[in-house]
Amino acid sequence: MTFRNKTSVALLMAFVAASTLPAMAGAVPVFGKKKDKNKDVMSSRKLTAAQNELIDKSIVREKDVIKALKERTPLVETYIQNMRPDKALIQVPESDQHFLGRVDFDKVIDDDTYKSGGGQKKGLFKQSSSFLTGLSSVLRLNFHESGFVQMILMDSNGFDRQHYAFGFVRNEFLGSVPTSVFDVTPISGKRSVGRFFGRIWIERNNGNVVRFNGDFAGSEQTISEYYHFDSWRTNVQPDLWLPTAFYVEESDPRSATKTLKFKAINHIWGYVLKVPNKDAENTSLDVVGATDVSNDAQDVSPLGAQREWVKEAEDNVVERLFQAGLLAAPSDFDKTLADLANNILIYNGIQLSRPIRVRTLLTEPLESMAIGNTIVLSKSLIDTTAIVTQDGAQQMGNLNAVLAFQLGHVVLGHRLDTKYAFSDSLLFPSTSVFSKIPMHHTDADNTAAAKKAIELLSAKELVDGQQYFGLYLQQLQQRAKPLHALTEPMIGDGLMKDDKEHSFWLQGLVGKGGKLDQANLKQQAAVPLSSFLRYDPWTDQVITMHAAFEPLLMAADKMPFEVEPVYIKLSYYKVPVDPGAAPAPAAAGAAATNPGDATVPAASTPADTATPAAAQPTGQSLPPQ
Repeated sequence: MTFRNKTSVALLMAFVAASTLPAMAGAVPVFGKKKDKNKDVMSSRKLTAAQNELIDKSIVREKDVIKALKERTPLVETYIQNMRPDKALIQVPESDQHFLGRVDFDKVIDDDTYKSGGGQKKGLFKQSSSFLTGLSSVLRLNFHESGFVQMILMDSNGFDRQHYAFGFVRNEFLGSVPTSVFDVTPISGKRSVGRFFGRIWIERNNGNVVRFNGDFAGSEQTISEYYHFDSWRTNVQPDLWLPTAFYVEESDPRSATKTLKFKAINHIWGYVLKVPNKDAENTSLDVVGATDVSNDAQDVSPLGAQREWVKEAEDNVVERLFQAGLLAAPSDFDKTLADLANNILIYNGIQLSRPIRVRTLLTEPLESMAIGNTIVLSKSLIDTTAIVTQDGAQQMGNLNAVLAFQLGHVVLGHRLDTKYAFSDSLLFPSTSVFSKIPMHHTDADNTAAAKKAIELLSAKELVDGQQYFGLYLQQLQQRAKPLHALTEPMIGDGLMKDDKEHSFWLQGLVGKGGKLDQANLKQQAAVPLSSFLRYDPWTDQVITMHAAFEPLLMAADKMPFEVEPVYIKLSYYKVPVDPGAAPAPAAAGAAATNPGDATVPAASTPADTATPAAAQPTGQSLPPQ
């Protein structure tokens, strides 16, 4: 893989040592005399006793966050888009990169981050080295861990009054969380090079830092560009706020149109993942509480035995992917998608031995896969197809299309290798899951599945939705070349064929979408990343967003498939409701509705318990956006 110098500069910002990173968000400080002036201005804002107490709490709480992180090995994903100027759209992606790894923070967080020469490659699982240490070898960079760690922690070994000066800015709510906002600058003479320089938001109840943005102080000799990041945390457990995401961008000071050189998003999840046990193969489990019902069970036919064998392989792989942190935990939204998939079968008079299940893949690339009767859709594939319309038909039409492609594989019997029914086939570290379970189909199978999908979508109840996904594919085709990392699947099937024309498996739908017109503000073919789903970084469960409608004022507002800044509606942790408790009475008509309050048909009767003629889809709606 060959990277241009421009790409190297962009990635250097996201992961290079803090000593090379200058400036805070919203300002361009000149270090030396100007920094001393900033300190004088801040010191003139005398803090109240309550504000001083809140800062002291935050210093203590930050140490607790560092301790909690050192006990975790979450998944960390970074997606970067390099930008170029565009006359009509101001800026568009020029290229992209994607990195995914599982990080052992106990070894990455260095107690002596700022020591000269402290940027040695260490502290990662060997199999995930392509995420962090691989950057240095591929891009020939002298990688330092501190740049990456500080975007999560600000300062892992010196966030205190001895190293920083604090100045009160204002009080502000982030979502439902009351916060006090402070400007923070390193105190000169206290090894300030590489320390945080920016602004923090401290929640006022317990003193936790819930957001911080800015940069890291350097020296005038090292400043050639200005880099900024915005880091957010969420309340995952009582009084525990852990890093969830941060947004990074590099502006181009020479650009008359204020074009960014690049923008990047970093997501962290899977905090409850455990380090794989080396002795896992030798561990035996006792079955507790099992009841012997062998005398009551029916005999299984040879065909039934074959189907049970396939199901066992399917369940093993789905569970393994969930344990590795790649699949989201089962959610209500998954059930809605399953209803849509089973409806497609009902509309076509197809009855399977088992109903379809759907799960969400948490990673960034646009892909899908079928694992037995379980269909998996990537989060970004769901997000970018979630176009808000008054009747909700466009989002539903898009989801039907991506589900139909994998339903084609299911109906045609393109099943997973049944070797995975043997449990020992799945005893491997979570960090090597991609190379151990390839789940993409062959080109021949994809061609056949696409043909079957278009046939399924031709049912009278679905045929009108073909146009929407055709328009989506046109938009993706326009962005496919610069967004190679986004369109290249990691473990499943991509939307595109591996050809020079950037054609699609469902190419037959492209012509159904009308003509793509970027200037037409009444037409939106695809939306930015992270437009519909967010997730809980502790439970790994996806949650539908309730975003306010934003009207398009210019063509540049569409931003299809693009990275956008993070802005999380923060809230305090709530103890999960006991499933055994009596549910609270629901108001009539309280079922969730989609963005346009349109009803999404859903199969109320499983396909394996009723004949197609008898099955009658009932109304169930997509969760609101």
